[in-house]
Amino acid sequence: MRHPISARNVHKGVVKQVTHGAVNSEVIIALPGDTEMVSIITKSSAENLALAPGKAVYAVIKASNVMVAVD
Repeated sequence: MRHPISARNVHKGVVKQVTHGAVNSEVIIALPGDTEMVSIITKSSAENLALAPGKAVYAVIKASNVMVAVD
């Protein structure tokens, strides 16, 4: 990553799919080991970042809460 960042959970991946809605976009990122991560970001952010399949990206996770559920 070119810029220092305080988040510790940074994963390099490749955009697999971008689905634009009226306001938000769903971005599916392929990570190493056949793992995928899905993010919902604003449509304008997706457009400003020129997100498209095959583009190298970083998934940056900075969350104060992570929900976990079991059956």
